[in-house]
Amino acid sequence: MQLPVTFEELISKTEELELYTKLIKQVNKDFLLSNIDLDFDEEILPSSLKYLLHEVIFKLIQEKFAEYLNLLYIVDVSEEKMRQLDGSDTLKLSEEVTFLVLQREWQKVWYREIYS
Repeated sequence: MQLPVTFEELISKTEELELYTKLIKQVNKDFLLSNIDLDFDEEILPSSLKYLLHEVIFKLIQEKFAEYLNLLYIVDVSEEKMRQLDGSDTLKLSEEVTFLVLQREWQKVWYREIYS
């Protein structure tokens, strides 16, 4: 499996395989497991999903770092990928983490679809 490398590619593959609703459900599930009060509507536009998720992750980094780390653990974002990010600009960091979260959630949904 080739992981998507851009947000547009991720959304394109998700829609192509008709997995977008499952992606939203997985994001909602992992946020609930992380005790973060966030529940996306299954009909949310991809651009809105990206924007709102970015905003939430930015606030978590700024105000609730322990919850942010817990979210990364629950989602199972790669530590290696996290180490490669530049943390000097919080806004850019949160944007990159948003993509990593969506990428990992997509991976979970894709594996479940292919192997079940």
